Amino acid sequence: MLLLLMLLLVLQLLLLLQQLPILPLLLLLPLLLILLLLLMLLLLLLLLQQLILLLLLVVLQLLLHCYYYYF
Repeated sequence: MLLLLMLLLVLQLLLLLQQLPILPLLLLLPLLLILLLLLMLLLLLLLLQQLILLLLLVVLQLLLHCYYYYF
């Protein structure tokens, strides 16, 4: 869902840039690339956060299981 939203945002930016002259486009290109990289990094961090939470839940379940099994 978030990836689709990002793709739509990039397409919207490209449509906006087509209406602009070519010189500002060349000036904006590095900025857009940096923005895209930051968005990718944010998405990766969100995915990693979800994976870490899932892993923590699994570890907690295992600990509880071991605790109930031995005590």
